[in-house]
Amino acid sequence: MRPYILAETNWQHLKDAKFDLAILPWGATEAHNYHLPYATDVIESDYIAAEAARIAWEKGSKLIVLPTIPFGVNTGQTDIHLDINLHPSTQMAILSDVIEVLNRQGIYKLLIFNSHGGNNFKPLVRELGVKYPKMFICFSNWFKSLDKNKYFDNQGDHADEMETSLILHLKPELVLPRETWGMGKDKKYKIKAFSEGWVWAERKWSQISEDTGVGNPLLATKEKGERFFKDVTEKMAKLFVDICNADIEDLYE
Repeated sequence: MRPYILAETNWQHLKDAKFDLAILPWGATEAHNYHLPYATDVIESDYIAAEAARIAWEKGSKLIVLPTIPFGVNTGQTDIHLDINLHPSTQMAILSDVIEVLNRQGIYKLLIFNSHGGNNFKPLVRELGVKYPKMFICFSNWFKSLDKNKYFDNQGDHADEMETSLILHLKPELVLPRETWGMGKDKKYKIKAFSEGWVWAERKWSQISEDTGVGNPLLATKEKGERFFKDVTEKMAKLFVDICNADIEDLYE
């Protein structure tokens, strides 16, 4: 039993426990090229959040990791078989209910631990922050926390070298043989402004990628995944400690 993982702990431990921070991992269930499991984002959320929480717990932080939400926003993938979509309004309802419980029970800090690029929590956090003024609500994207160029040769944002390396490290039994891997080649917008990042429209996934991947995974290795996992969990652990220690009435300098 890990006392900082809600799904594993028990009432005997929890009935008198006090926590400074709740962490809500949030993934997605979707195709990840030919070779990675549909639960890739969920696996990453589970393992990275849990290991970071372990490090923070051993430093004295009082935090609790909630069960991972397994579905995310997949509105651009409606024609890809069994990609399960939650609309943003559904995410709002789920998040609102979770925050209502935390607020009622005196856990006033929540970190949404996002593991899926299609999830956009900023407008939800804005609205719920007004509804629950005692709460400090924030979200992280662990996959943006480090410079991936220092770890991986090929860049991408879905089932790429980074994600493939992580799953080779965390759940190698769920990765198909290398000869089945797609190249992860994607099409860009013809309108240049969209590629420059200051104009946005949702990508139609089946039109931009033949294998559902974005980024060439072929140089992925377990060793790269292990190194990245160690560094990203240490960085996330520092964030957990910092939020636990923060005075939410005195956040700015």
